[in-house]
Amino acid sequence: MIVAVLIGLFSGVISGMGIGGGAILIPALSFFLQVNQHDAQGINLLYFLPTAAVSLYVHIRNRNVKYKAVMPIILWGLVGAVGGAFVAGLIKTEVLRRCFGVFLLCMGVYEFFKKEKKQKIE
Repeated sequence: MIVAVLIGLFSGVISGMGIGGGAILIPALSFFLQVNQHDAQGINLLYFLPTAAVSLYVHIRNRNVKYKAVMPIILWGLVGAVGGAFVAGLIKTEVLRRCFGVFLLCMGVYEFFKKEKKQKIE
């Protein structure tokens, strides 16, 4: 139980920062609580709803949301979510786990080597 609480707390902090708590939550559920990949991803989707709502409220209040970019991102994100959910349902758990691991590795390498861009002051 304590492990589940710590996983939730840590992934919540990461989610609140806008980094993506699923990158922590899914592997933690798989490794520490022995949840299979499909179930871990389903739990992540349910977990995302309240954490995203709270984070969105805070970011809107702090005026960190560019409203002109929101609708295309939401619409295409929904298209991608439907397609991704369909494909994930067809893939075996072990293959899905490896694909997710490769994705996390690629993102980690990208973040490690990317160059910081100077932010324009608006």
